Amino acid sequence: MAVGAFVVAGLAAGCAGTSSAGGPAGSDNRFIAGDGNIQEVKAGERKAAPQAGGETLDGKQLKLSDLKGKVTIVNFWASWCAPCRGEAPSLEQVYTENKAKGVELVGVGFKDNKDGLRAFERKFKITYPSLFDDDGQITLAFRDVPPNAIPSTLILDRQGRVAARIVGSTTYSKLSPLVAKIAAEKA
Repeated sequence: MAVGAFVVAGLAAGCAGTSSAGGPAGSDNRFIAGDGNIQEVKAGERKAAPQAGGETLDGKQLKLSDLKGKVTIVNFWASWCAPCRGEAPSLEQVYTENKAKGVELVGVGFKDNKDGLRAFERKFKITYPSLFDDDGQITLAFRDVPPNAIPSTLILDRQGRVAARIVGSTTYSKLSPLVAKIAAEKA
């Protein structure tokens, strides 16, 4: 539990100066930025993703365990995060190109408010669901393979195990081949 608390504290510390509405206060735009490096996990060394879930921004309940059998991209983001805005079109494109192939994408709106998150989704025409994680509990559930930065992206294989992690923003050219590789794995 101490490691998980450290992860959430670290993410929150990266958002120092946040307002009560979530996100940076005033002109303070500090956040923990990753370098976008990809870390792949060999099939025999993968750990199961946590039984995380909650309410989506549109008020529905969603559990990651309900998506077992599909490759699932889990993206941790916030509306106030500039790199999140930069990667949003790539995430949507990878999702729309792959959803018919059994690939899902779930956003996790971290340390933010629903109005800001919904406005972000409208602006970037996001069609995949996002879990509302204003208190960081969903993010904390990933303590064994922590996201470590906002944004971060985890890719779960069809067995619900963490197969890859991108700490920092991603691009279409990074994410698309990685998703294709994991989707092509034999179950």
